[in-house]
Amino acid sequence: MLLAVVFGAVIGLALGLLGAGGSILAVPALVYGVGQPLQTAIPTSLAVVALSSLGALFPRERRTSVRWPVALVFGAAGIPAAFGGAALGRLFPQRWLLLAFAALMVVVAVRMLHGGENHTGACRTQQGGINWRTCLPKSVLAGATVGVLTGLFGVGGGFIIVPALSLLLGLGAQQAVATSLVVVLINSVSGLVAHAGAADSLDYRVLLLFAGAALVVSVVAARWSTKLDSSTVRRWFAFVVLAVAVFVAAAALINPSALG
Repeated sequence: MLLAVVFGAVIGLALGLLGAGGSILAVPALVYGVGQPLQTAIPTSLAVVALSSLGALFPRERRTSVRWPVALVFGAAGIPAAFGGAALGRLFPQRWLLLAFAALMVVVAVRMLHGGENHTGACRTQQGGINWRTCLPKSVLAGATVGVLTGLFGVGGGFIIVPALSLLLGLGAQQAVATSLVVVLINSVSGLVAHAGAADSLDYRVLLLFAGAALVVSVVAARWSTKLDSSTVRRWFAFVVLAVAVFVAAAALINPSALG
């Protein structure tokens, strides 16, 4: 139970500071730390991510940074994709899903290590607005990709959303993080609905401890996000994700019986 609180705090910290990344640790923590089967860990992770992203949006300065039209386009594209991802996940053995998840974690960590900010995205107009004719197809595709990953692995997808908002739309750091949190919230709720059949197997004590720690820390981290060096936080978190990815892959290969 202590591990659930610790990992919940880490998830809240990452979402509060970066708007991304924390949920990538939730599934490994629930599977290998708490001992849940993957089918239970995924909806539990989605519930935790939804609550912690909501907490990270709590500060007023964070909410006012949200670009709502962008968030709604990304979120709407991800809703049906999350159901497709959930259905796809039922077709594969847990061992192979976790190996794929470990590979995804490596991609996330590398992206975080090389992450940067781009204020001159291809979708920005000279007046600072967004050229939706150019960017709508890209936004829909990115949102659908995030939705599939949400349904398949139980992740919020902020690690894709934040760079997409920066590179495609040219949003600044605070706008990208705040907008990402809204999309993560929408995707997590839709993914949770897609996994509603697993509701009877949830351990609500673990869920409350995990989500409670994530919610509290995400609120605090969001208030301090503008005072910390986000690149340093992102780099150290990427190292943690890489280490966990190695552990997940090794455990899935060496001891698949632990998956339940």
